[in-house]
Amino acid sequence: MPENKKLALICEDPANLFEMARNEDKKLLETLNAQGWAAEAKDWKDQAADWSSYGLVILKSPYDYHNRLEEFRAWLHKLSALGVQLLNPVETVLWNADKHYLKEINDAGFYIIPSVFLEKDIPTDLNGLFERLGTDKIIVKPCVSGGSKNTFTLVKGEPGLAEHPLNALLQQEAFIAQPFLPQIHAGEWSLIFFGGRFSHAIVKRPKEGDFRVQPQYGATISSALAGSAVIEDATMIVQRFAGDALYTRVDGVMVDGRLALMELELIEPLLYVAFEEKSLDNYIRALNKKMKAVS
Repeated sequence: MPENKKLALICEDPANLFEMARNEDKKLLETLNAQGWAAEAKDWKDQAADWSSYGLVILKSPYDYHNRLEEFRAWLHKLSALGVQLLNPVETVLWNADKHYLKEINDAGFYIIPSVFLEKDIPTDLNGLFERLGTDKIIVKPCVSGGSKNTFTLVKGEPGLAEHPLNALLQQEAFIAQPFLPQIHAGEWSLIFFGGRFSHAIVKRPKEGDFRVQPQYGATISSALAGSAVIEDATMIVQRFAGDALYTRVDGVMVDGRLALMELELIEPLLYVAFEEKSLDNYIRALNKKMKAVS
């Protein structure tokens, strides 16, 4: 445990958070203080903050980072230059901020949803994506994104693809295209890990007529029991790509009994601690173990 017990928990302004995230941040802050940390909520954009005064900085809900990516990256590098420890670690966060990381996971032989990257300023035949992905319906989202911003569904044969707003957006940033999996209606799974160890799982089901699984869009959430094979597959991904992380969320859908990875969340994931009574104990245990290892 570091001698300096002053801790910054990076959160957005609570007014900008939806209720579940606000409650989770509040509960985590209370738990950290109860465990002997001098923890306080901080905005990573706070220009007046003396980051060198903190013994530890933990990312929790910087939900706006994708809208200010270069500023966020500069802040991460500033922490490194100051010698301030960040959890999750700076290099891990930088890697995870762009969904191109999924190519690396795929190349390592793990099961991810088939993906095609649409690079910035490179002309793309949207009609040709359906053949490339072998599907009649596609989900397209920015490689740096959050909260379903600029996320589209494309349907084979629909008119106007040549004039679709995505064509203009591709002049500003890269996107990732994936087949729309009907299994999403059965729910998107999230497996939460602390210190590389599985803690708990939940399933998010979109509301009728929607595909978005975020609670702010009306999705329903319930705790779930993940099978041992699913946990084992997710654990191997975490150990390979997030072995130094305090927290990791593995998101995916079940396809023929296997978890097809959608995203590995290492920056601002909701951890769904309200759905597992031991989750905060698991979080603190992982934090204490990590601090002991570096002290």
